[in-house]
Amino acid sequence: MDDHPLDEKLKDDQPVIRSEELGITNSEDTECINPSGHRQEVHRNFSIWSVLAVGVVAGNCWTALAGSLTVAISNGGPPGVIYEFMFASLMYAFISASIAELASAMPSSGGVYHFASVCGGRFGRLTGWFAGWWNYCAYQFGTASMSAICGKQLVTMYGLFHPGYQPQTWHALIGYFLVTWSTCSVVLFFNRALPMIEKMSIVIVVGGVFVTILVCAIMPSVKGRSYASNDFVWRKWQNETGWTSDGFVFMAGCLNGAYGIGTPDVVTHLSEELPRPSRNIPKAILYQNLINFLTTMLFLIAIFYALDDLEAVIGTSATFPLTEIYRQATGSAGGALGLVIVIFVSSVVCIIAGYITCGRTLWTLSRDDAVPFSQFLSKIHPTKRNPLNATLTCGVMSTLLGCIFVASTTAFNAFVGSFVIFSTLSYLAAILPHLLSRRSHVEPGDFWMGGWVGSVVHTISCVYIVAFIVLFCFPFTLPVDAASMNYASLITGGISIFIVGWWFVKKGKYKGPKFVARNNTLLAKDAL
Repeated sequence: MDDHPLDEKLKDDQPVIRSEELGITNSEDTECINPSGHRQEVHRNFSIWSVLAVGVVAGNCWTALAGSLTVAISNGGPPGVIYEFMFASLMYAFISASIAELASAMPSSGGVYHFASVCGGRFGRLTGWFAGWWNYCAYQFGTASMSAICGKQLVTMYGLFHPGYQPQTWHALIGYFLVTWSTCSVVLFFNRALPMIEKMSIVIVVGGVFVTILVCAIMPSVKGRSYASNDFVWRKWQNETGWTSDGFVFMAGCLNGAYGIGTPDVVTHLSEELPRPSRNIPKAILYQNLINFLTTMLFLIAIFYALDDLEAVIGTSATFPLTEIYRQATGSAGGALGLVIVIFVSSVVCIIAGYITCGRTLWTLSRDDAVPFSQFLSKIHPTKRNPLNATLTCGVMSTLLGCIFVASTTAFNAFVGSFVIFSTLSYLAAILPHLLSRRSHVEPGDFWMGGWVGSVVHTISCVYIVAFIVLFCFPFTLPVDAASMNYASLITGGISIFIVGWWFVKKGKYKGPKFVARNNTLLAKDAL
C-alpha cells in the first residue's frame, strides 16, 4: 500500500506520526486532523480576541503580584518591586518570543509538551514527557495559589469592619473551596459561553486596574494627604531579607515579578480552538505581555505613591496585606473594601481562565497516555465539547491541595510557590532542544525569527531560566527556620522523581506527540 500523505517527512530523520496510528486509510478524513496529529475533537469557537482575553485574564499580572506584595517589598522596598518586575518582564519577553515561534510552527493545544517532543529529536519522547508534566504541575499549583489569594481576600473584607476579628486558617479555606468550585463549574458547564465570558473578564481585569489606579492617584489629595516622595518610590532601597548582598536580593526578588508575568504559554493551550492559530497565537502572546506589563507598572506606581506608612503594611495582621495600602490610599475602611472587591472579582475571573488552561493541559497529556487514568481523562464530553473529565480532575486536585492548606500553610505554600520553577522548567525543555538542534526540527510558521536573531533570543531565554531556577531555590529571608525555609527545590525534586517513576511504568507504550508537516494534505483547513 502506498504511503499515506500524513507520513510525509520534512527531513529524513524527522519524527512524524504514522497514519496507521490514527486509523486513517483515505484522504476523506482531512477535516479531522490538527497539527498535534490527533483528530479535531473540540470546536474552534474562540476568536483571537477571546483567546487574548484568556491570556490577559489568566496571567492577570497585577492581581498576582498584589497577592505577594509584602514579600516583594522586602526585596528592596518599592524601588525593588518596580525594577525587579521590569527586569523579569524583559526576560519573559525573550521567553515569550521563543514560545511564540514554536507555537506558530506547531499550533497544538499541547503547547510546550508538543514543542519539546518534536524539538527533542531522538530524545523527544523523554523531553516532551517532562515538559508536559512540569507544565501541568505549574498550572495546577498556579490556579490553586490564586484560589488561596481569593480566600484571603474574602476574610480580609470581613475583617475590615470587625477590628477585633482574629482570622483563622479554616476561614480562608472556606473561601478557597467556594472560589475553587464556583470557577471550575463555569469552565465545566458553560464551554460555549467561555469566549464571551473571557471577553467580559478582560474588561473586568483591565477596567479594575484602571479604577484602582485612579482611586489611588486621586484620593490622597482629596483627603488632604501628601504623596510619597520620588525618592521613596524610585530610589530608596530597603533590604529587609537578611541577605547582605543587594545584588543577590535584587535577582532573587525577580521571582515576584516572574510570578506575575510568568504565563506566556497560556494561550498556546487553545491553539486547537481558534482559527488560524499559526498567525493568531503569536499575536495573542505579544498583546498579552504588553497589556500585563503596562497595567501592572501603572498599578505599582499608583499604590506606592499613595503609601505613607510602609511599616504598617509589612506588619499588618490582615490576611491580604494590600488592604492596608488601600486603606492608607483612600483613608477609610469603606474605600479599602471597594478596592478589595475590585481585585477580588479580577482574581476570580483569573481562576476561571486558569481552569481553562489547566484542564486542557491535562487533557493533552492524557490523550497520549502520559498520565494515570488516561482513558477517563482524555474524553471530550459529547455535548459540551470540552475536556470535562480533565477539568473536573483539576478541581479535585485543587481541593486536595486545600486540605494541605489546613494541615500546614508552610506545606501548601511550598507547593504553590513552585509554580514559577515548574513553568520555566517546561519552557526550558522545549526551547533548549530547539536551540541546540539549530531549529532544524520544525518548519517555520507565520512568526519566525530569522537568522541570528532567533538564536540570540533562544540563548537569552535558556540562560535566564537556568540561572534563575537556581536563585529561586534559595531561602527568601535569613535567618531560616522550618516555617520560612524555601521548599521549592524539595517539591520540584520530589514531583520530578514521581514523573521519572511513571516514565518507567509507561515508556513501553508511550509514544508522545509527533511532527505533522504544515503542507500535509490531511490537515484541516483552519488548523494553521
